[in-house]
Amino acid sequence: MADGIINHDFAGRIEAFSAGTEPHGLNPKAVQVMAEIGIDITTNSSDHLNRYAGQNFDYVITLCGDANEKCPLFFGGVERLHMGFDDPPKAVGTKEEVLNVYRRVRDEIRQQLGDFFRQESGS
Repeated sequence: MADGIINHDFAGRIEAFSAGTEPHGLNPKAVQVMAEIGIDITTNSSDHLNRYAGQNFDYVITLCGDANEKCPLFFGGVERLHMGFDDPPKAVGTKEEVLNVYRRVRDEIRQQLGDFFRQESGS
């Protein structure tokens, strides 16, 4: 969800990529809640970190709670930040309760990352 939000909200100014230590494929619930705010992530992919090995980035931002521990030395020399969010696929409850977790996390990601990149860009 994060790369979809950043690539939408900061189009032409920031390019975001997404990868994980344990990619599980594109989550249909994530696709659904992103579509609710007008962001289509159906062409996104779920990639392993190794896909980006050797590439240069301005920032590496870990988002899932345990990613901070699993990726402590990812892409040396780059500024690495951790912004921990709940992992929506771990949510339990009714279909609507689970979707509400996805929506909450989506909105938290949009707020925190948006605030960070607006501050970094001075806009």
